[in-house]
Amino acid sequence: MRLYQHTGNIKAGLFVLGLVLVSGLMLYTQSLVKNLREDNREIVQLYAELMAKAVINDSDENLNFIFENVIKKVQFPIVQTNEEGKPLSWRNLLDNKKTSEDVKPIVRVMDKQNDPISLIYHDPMTGEEHVWGVLHFGDSKLIQRLIWLPYFEIGAISLFILLGFVGFSFIRNSEKQHIWVGMARETAHQLGTPVSALMGWVDWLRKNPEKTLDIVEEMDADLNRLNQVSERFSQMGSMPKLDETDLSELIKTVVNYLEKRLPTKGKSLKIVNEITSKTNINANVTLLSWAIENVIKNGIDAITQESGEIRIRLCIEKEEVRIQIHDNGKGVEKKDWKNVFRPGFSTKNRGWGMGLSLTQRIIQDIHRGKIFIKSSSPVSGTTFEIILPT
Repeated sequence: MRLYQHTGNIKAGLFVLGLVLVSGLMLYTQSLVKNLREDNREIVQLYAELMAKAVINDSDENLNFIFENVIKKVQFPIVQTNEEGKPLSWRNLLDNKKTSEDVKPIVRVMDKQNDPISLIYHDPMTGEEHVWGVLHFGDSKLIQRLIWLPYFEIGAISLFILLGFVGFSFIRNSEKQHIWVGMARETAHQLGTPVSALMGWVDWLRKNPEKTLDIVEEMDADLNRLNQVSERFSQMGSMPKLDETDLSELIKTVVNYLEKRLPTKGKSLKIVNEITSKTNINANVTLLSWAIENVIKNGIDAITQESGEIRIRLCIEKEEVRIQIHDNGKGVEKKDWKNVFRPGFSTKNRGWGMGLSLTQRIIQDIHRGKIFIKSSSPVSGTTFEIILPT
């Protein structure tokens, strides 16, 4: 219950964490873009220096050679303009940009991305510097992809989170529905036996009022059962108190109760309790009895042949107690060994999949133990094992 009180803080923390991750991704990508732009600028600066040295020659052959064989090898868009800003030559632009007028808008975009580099001529006679042109360069395809990469990643992650949220919400709502329906049916099932018995006794009293004292004890037992059912459900919503309990006596009480209510039509069933020695553990008697009762009932329901047997064993190892409940029923497929504890899952045609789910909660969450299927096959039946700390 305390976890639900902090739901808002958890959501806020996840939101802040998401912002930090997105910000970190953006900053890292921008750092890569900045480094690549600096590398490109160093290359263009080198070209500018080569062209400045080549312009000393009166012939344009050196400039043409540098532009055709050096500058055109670069992988990013580059444009050379004169002092007035008229494009003279360019490289790595779109094919439809063939005239200088078409190139001018691109030059303005390039200048926003990277500062242009002036082509400076040093007059060897006077030592004066003359600007005779400008080199403009833009971002390479790699830089452009890096700029957009964080947005694509954020979009993909957001889509994945959205799909995950929708999927998990669907699963959670489905489980909630199974839990509510299952709990309602489990409550009706728990109440059904003692209520039906009391109704039967009342009907019997109407016909035999003189024999009231003969059935008082039976009616009292059914009323105690109703009280026990109420106590079971009331304790499931809290952390109940654990007391020192004789496990062998607890299981004996459960077995005695179930033996009187074993199905007799078409079946010959028996419960063999091999636990005789006294074993003390810390447990909640009401809930642990319910858990063991659910496992035994599950074994009874799994028996489809005429002759069936439920066998209960106990093994003490160091600081834990192992309870094995074996039935010679139809078995459980290996793939469903874990599914049988999921709310709403049932291998029975008329089951609602809450008995073993509640049992797992009682064993694991309340008694800090474990419950699992140790073995199962259609031939030998199924063995559930419950591990509890001593």
